[in-house]
Amino acid sequence: MKSLTSLFREASKPKKYFTSNNCQRVFSSSNTENGTKTTSMNMFQAIGSALDQTLKSNPNSVVFGEDVAFGGVFRCSMGLQEKYGRQRVFNTPLCEQGIAGFGIGLAVTGTTAIAEIQFADYMFPAFDQIMNEAAKYRYRSGNEFSCGKLTIRAPCGAVGHGALYHSQSPEAYFSHTPGLKVVIPSSPTKAKGLLLSCIKDDDPCIFLEPKVLYRSITEEVLEEPYELPLGKADIIRKGDSITLIGWGTQVHVLIETADLARQQLGINCEVIDLVSILPWDSETVCNSVKKTGRVIIAHEAPLTSGFGAEMAATIQEECFLYLEAPVQRVTGFDTPFPHVFEPFYLPNKWRCLHAIKDAMKY
Repeated sequence: MKSLTSLFREASKPKKYFTSNNCQRVFSSSNTENGTKTTSMNMFQAIGSALDQTLKSNPNSVVFGEDVAFGGVFRCSMGLQEKYGRQRVFNTPLCEQGIAGFGIGLAVTGTTAIAEIQFADYMFPAFDQIMNEAAKYRYRSGNEFSCGKLTIRAPCGAVGHGALYHSQSPEAYFSHTPGLKVVIPSSPTKAKGLLLSCIKDDDPCIFLEPKVLYRSITEEVLEEPYELPLGKADIIRKGDSITLIGWGTQVHVLIETADLARQQLGINCEVIDLVSILPWDSETVCNSVKKTGRVIIAHEAPLTSGFGAEMAATIQEECFLYLEAPVQRVTGFDTPFPHVFEPFYLPNKWRCLHAIKDAMKY
């Protein structure tokens, strides 16, 4: 019989919710046109590259947050303080409300402020600053002022052992707030391009980084700066039987689900990476659903009032006459995020495959 200590050690090991080889195959990029140079990067390296290039090209930019001076908990800002100095890359007190408020003040005065909240779960104390100040600054000043130079980064989602204070996916909270933009990348290439777009955007941006993806995927990423459009979904795989929609880690779960559906059921799934939560690309989603007639939305956050509910409502309004089955959601459960039961809580490929079977049989 295993000892209690060994059981805790096993429970604390990161779990595999998808196979990294599959992700690497699906997201492999060939960004070598016109002689542009690429480097193999995982997601935290791609994010670090975006921060580095921003600090290099924009002398009025700063990076700050809890422990960012030594690289941050996930090492995304590693080496930046040594390179750019303590005036531009620095630690803050352990006060998320203060971090957000400080960032707003910097952005309003013209500084490009890139704040890190150590975990997305810690953003809740900063809600007043983000929702009532940052998001509404442009509106309440009659477009005279804004804090569009503010980007708030935060690791989000499950990681295998994070439990209730280090595993949440809070995107739905922010999606209910006009004035913000909310982005969740699913690969290193997207992480770099989307982060650079957020940093240059005219509105304050929430950039949520699925922490289980930090080291599980590598891609050939362009060394030079580049931007990817916000508010534009990405059709990862084309199909005509059913539409599968996810963001962040769930994109990879849905890719594996699509493989299973093809092998076991002979079904061709269309897989969409939503990319941006606010604004979200309803046009791409609805065009796909009108083609397939069936749709499944997967996300780690709880079912009730998750962003999948907003998508389901829009799909029902825009695609009602095209639907062959009810819109289905495969999500986390309406409970606090568990520790040892995390594998049962998360939407995995088997739960998603079961939803596909239900939709096809309807």
